[in-house]
Amino acid sequence: MQNYPLLPSNLWRNRNFNIFWSGQTFSNLGDSFAMIALPLLVLQATGSVAQMGLVTGTFGISNLVTNLISGVVVDRVDRRLLMIWCDLGRLLVNGLIPLAWWLMGPQIWLIYVVTAVSASLGSFFSVSYITAITHLVNKEQLTEAHGRLQTSFGFAFVAGPMLAGFASAQFGPATTVGINALSFGFSAVSLVLVRFRPVASEHIELSEPKNLLQEWLSGLKFLWNQPVLRTVTIILGFFSLVNTASLDLFIFHLKHDWQLDDNAVGIMLGFSSIGFVAGGITVSWLREHLGFGACFLGGIGFGGLSTAMLGLAPTFFIICLMGIFFTYSQGVHGPVSMSLRQTITPNHMLGRVTAIFWTLQSFPGPVGAAIATAIAEKTGSVPVIVGIGIFTASVALIGLFTPVAQAHPEKVVAGPEPELALK
Repeated sequence: MQNYPLLPSNLWRNRNFNIFWSGQTFSNLGDSFAMIALPLLVLQATGSVAQMGLVTGTFGISNLVTNLISGVVVDRVDRRLLMIWCDLGRLLVNGLIPLAWWLMGPQIWLIYVVTAVSASLGSFFSVSYITAITHLVNKEQLTEAHGRLQTSFGFAFVAGPMLAGFASAQFGPATTVGINALSFGFSAVSLVLVRFRPVASEHIELSEPKNLLQEWLSGLKFLWNQPVLRTVTIILGFFSLVNTASLDLFIFHLKHDWQLDDNAVGIMLGFSSIGFVAGGITVSWLREHLGFGACFLGGIGFGGLSTAMLGLAPTFFIICLMGIFFTYSQGVHGPVSMSLRQTITPNHMLGRVTAIFWTLQSFPGPVGAAIATAIAEKTGSVPVIVGIGIFTASVALIGLFTPVAQAHPEKVVAGPEPELALK
């Protein structure tokens, strides 16, 4: 577990965190633009739904492969500089799309290249992003910090898709991708202005391995030897197994069963993101008063019940309400999971442990998505959505008999935390 030099007790007075927060808010807004603009760009260039799927697959594979090494790299280098270079790289490659469309017209091969490179750079950035929080806030502020970042994420994904749709209609999807590129530039500037404080670790050993494979395995060993982190990984692996297909099934349910048009579906998805905002606002208070187990397992269980009810909802209003409840549950169990991992993991291993954690918990997702959508093709979406909800709630119920049910599992591994001077 890491030791923290003291920083302002009020996050609003923490200059470095607030600059970082502002930069990532704009970056999230750009990501929400890309979420809409890139599929529209592929459709414009090819007219093929299959090509859209291949581009999505390219992103997933690039992300998964890069995660195998990103954690080791993040633990070896200056994390702030790595984030800056990743932002500049994404600014460059995403900026190629509007430039190429202007000079040469649609180029599908460029979309694949940009997707693969952006996904790889994004993997390095995302792992660094998680480790960066420990350099910006005090240990007891981790959940609050993640809550604020989650809140801005929610706002971005409420407003972003609607703004992206408008921008694509007015200026074209290639230009909208260019707006996403500019958001990376804003993030890079904010990181230049941020000062990371040093974080010492009481677990650094003289025998720390230098071989890349050994370093990766040491991160895996640490994760697996921590009962709480191991159980969280397993639970979220089961969550990923059944919930990766949820968005596709949800959209199919709205389009096929409710006969809604694209505009109504977009409004529904944007409206549901309000739950992310509410989760980010309340998660710090919930973690402090209810403890980790109630927030983590309660969030997953509540999300499962919301999913099941969404499939059975008799009115559009209840569907919207269940969508908000589902994203709210993610806005609670996600931040408490991340902050616990940051609290328990030694800082010099945080990159590896984060990347390995993400790889293990997300790996079952594509398999589950293929199975769930294949079943829905035969039975319809409602039985599958309800089944996903019941399975998810059952996983949370089983979790009550595991180490993650503790209110303060971090105290089991916590040690004395000597104060360090901020240089």
